[in-house]
Amino acid sequence: MDGYITVKEAANRWGVSKRSVQSMCADGRIKGATKVANVWIIPVTAEYPDDGRMKNGEYINWRNKGDKDSR
Repeated sequence: MDGYITVKEAANRWGVSKRSVQSMCADGRIKGATKVANVWIIPVTAEYPDDGRMKNGEYINWRNKGDKDSR
């Protein structure tokens, strides 16, 4: 199909695994990605989505955030 690339091509372009691209498609993180039968097709113009992981340190002591008195 013109204007679309496969998961394998997107993975090579972005330097990630095919499984990562499939997960991003399933999560709706790649704009315009569509599943046709059992195959994801991705628009050629699609950009690599932002990394959703925390990078600011908010995860430190995450277990102790709410109940300081319950220890």
